[in-house]
Amino acid sequence: MGHKEKSKERKEKRLQEISLLRTIPYADHQRWWSKETIAVVTGGNRGIGFEISRQLADHGVTVILTSRDASVGVESIKVLQEGGLQDVACHQLDILDTSSINQFCEWLKENYGGLDILVNNAGVNFNFGSDNSVENSKLVIETNYYGTKRMIKAMIPLMKSSSAGGRIVNVSSRLGRLNGKRNRLENEALREQLSDEESLSEEVIDGMVSTFLQQVEDGSWKSGGWPPTFTDYSVSKLAVNSYTRFMAKKLSERPDGEKIYINSYCPGWVKTALTGYAGSVSVEDGADSGVWLSLIPDQAITGKFFAERREINF
Repeated sequence: MGHKEKSKERKEKRLQEISLLRTIPYADHQRWWSKETIAVVTGGNRGIGFEISRQLADHGVTVILTSRDASVGVESIKVLQEGGLQDVACHQLDILDTSSINQFCEWLKENYGGLDILVNNAGVNFNFGSDNSVENSKLVIETNYYGTKRMIKAMIPLMKSSSAGGRIVNVSSRLGRLNGKRNRLENEALREQLSDEESLSEEVIDGMVSTFLQQVEDGSWKSGGWPPTFTDYSVSKLAVNSYTRFMAKKLSERPDGEKIYINSYCPGWVKTALTGYAGSVSVEDGADSGVWLSLIPDQAITGKFFAERREINF
């Protein structure tokens, strides 16, 4: 059996283990949450976001799923309610639009007093199969990175104080790893800069995506040392992973009772619209680590990257 087959077999075995783990209920002493616990899931109207919403609601958390199209959000919560999950709500939200985010914040504060869990799931991808167009790079970066960043900044002041700590989970991708074997960032100076925990800053991350977009504009991006697969999507997720690490350090300074833990995870290549339904991972398995990170009991895990409930290197 070749290396590729062995790797595939290991992954399939791990997904089987996770499916089994999902059937084991949390013990009472592990359940730090109740239906008073509020989870916000962006892009929760379909795919992984919808499944994360469903699983969180199934665990007894009150879930607010957001959708760019309000009517689609309403249809999504009807499906959840018909499945017996009553503590679900929806609200219109466009993470590209600051006024939409502000309206959502006001509504959330007024109706729920804030939130405990934020799952940044909303994202876009325009490449499938062997495509690697950068035609939509600006929208990809604007949505996947800047949209996620806007939501984090808007939601932090609304995070409720608790001994368990607030949770932020960013749905990301292995394609955005700094040191991935197959899709790595070849620009060594930039890789070094992004790897350095001490000097990593928002300006460094913003500078990276600005350089990429500038090179797309002037046509020089192919020689920029960027990840070779789904380049625009990979750069956007590299930025999300870097921002997760940056924010973890910044948030770690908060006092006890006001802690916020932030992590990112890769759901795998899931059978959803984002992959053109070409993925090999079920939506239940794709959502699993995001739900697990949202609810993980008694552990101050922050600034880490996960896949299949295991920490992997950035």
